[in-house]
Amino acid sequence: MKKKSLVVALFLVSIGIIVGLTISANLNVQKLTFADSSRVSDEASEFLGRLSSSLSEVAEAVKPSVVNISTTKTVTMKSTPFGDLFNDPFFRRFFGDDFRPFGPKRKYKSSALGSGVIVSADGYILTNNHVIKDADEIKVVLYDRREFKGKVIGTDPKTDLAVIKIDAENLPAIKIGESDDLKVGEVVIAIGNPFGLNQTITMGIVSAVGRSNVGIADYEDFIQTDAAINPGNSGGALVNTRGELVGVNTAIFSTSGGYMGIGFAIPSDMAKAVMKSIVKYGKVIRGWLGVTIQGLTPELAKSFDIKEDKGALVTDVVKDSPAQKAGFKRGDLIVEFDGKTVRDETSLRNMVANTPPGKTVQVRIIRDGKEKILTVTLGEYPETTVGSAGYNNVLRGVYVQEITPDLRASLDIPEKVKGVLVSNVDEDSPAAAVIKRHDVIQEINRQVIKDIKDYRKAVSKLGPEDNVLLLVYRSGGYIYVTIRP
Repeated sequence: MKKKSLVVALFLVSIGIIVGLTISANLNVQKLTFADSSRVSDEASEFLGRLSSSLSEVAEAVKPSVVNISTTKTVTMKSTPFGDLFNDPFFRRFFGDDFRPFGPKRKYKSSALGSGVIVSADGYILTNNHVIKDADEIKVVLYDRREFKGKVIGTDPKTDLAVIKIDAENLPAIKIGESDDLKVGEVVIAIGNPFGLNQTITMGIVSAVGRSNVGIADYEDFIQTDAAINPGNSGGALVNTRGELVGVNTAIFSTSGGYMGIGFAIPSDMAKAVMKSIVKYGKVIRGWLGVTIQGLTPELAKSFDIKEDKGALVTDVVKDSPAQKAGFKRGDLIVEFDGKTVRDETSLRNMVANTPPGKTVQVRIIRDGKEKILTVTLGEYPETTVGSAGYNNVLRGVYVQEITPDLRASLDIPEKVKGVLVSNVDEDSPAAAVIKRHDVIQEINRQVIKDIKDYRKAVSKLGPEDNVLLLVYRSGGYIYVTIRP
């Protein structure tokens, strides 16, 4: 009897388990049942599909025009008993490339990656100056993996642009658009090789236009975008929704070294003017008006009885300049140049620089509350730069130039400060750790320097082992600095 009861109990338990598994299976089946209808309307799906397809089409059309640029250059650094420890990126990030506290200097090869944009079918490529600066060798890799040796046609450190060329034909050149037509909020696409990752595409909008005083170049009129730009993107393309080049990706604003939502690109209008001059003359020839200017503030507008809120105020007119011959006077407010509205002193400076010398333009000004049109024929910007590369002393690799009225105004150098302006310093110069760009050298070994002639005379007297004492004007103050061999 007990045995029968046990059998019955086991049978019932088995039935329970089977029923339980069946119910569980049914429940699981119900859990895995997928939705058979979408919550997105057909109209929305169709719109987003067209948008996605359009962006893909633009990207595919432009990608072949963007190239990878890799460079190698010789860098001089001190050797250490710790081998390559101080070559580690960690140390170089925090202490700089020249941090090597031990041993004699030695030369080694340094490599870097960047991007470029094909602008002509016969091999001209636009990129950043800092991408190819001081390069011993330039290698260009095309979209189809072909490799070419790049030749530098010309550079322009003042805008951070450069033109190189490869020996190739029938290349997929990009169409250059009008950056002046860009609007804030317009969709743009950035294409380049960030961190060496070829043909990376990011999308964003134009965050701002006409950005200046960023501290990247002398002539700044940047397009700001939130399209992701990272190291290696430099020299790449910023294109609009029509696949036209509207900017050359140049820099990012970052506290970490990576993307933080703020990127800068050189406008295509500026890049096109620089490129044409480099290809034609081998250098950049800029227009010159011959006025010193400043921005218009509410206080100045009130003092001069000016109702305008935009423009560039003339503070001085250079003697025998195109501006003086055209009748410009101190206190004139320049509001329009060659048909384009002048926002501020930076926009006017860029407009004049991008206009070829010899061109006659009309300039609209406000004088004594009345509008007036002046006709002026621009001259050539008096570029007087001297390099000390030929001297065998501690100032070799230091480049200086005369302080023009435009430079004095843009760099806020007082009239009483005389001397020569440092325009660049080579990385391997003995003066690199002491002299900075935009320093004004006023004395060399207690000898007063008033101009380029004085500078040449003083530097030519220095021997290879001579120490040098300089009086320098920097950031509103005066300092003495010494340079040793």
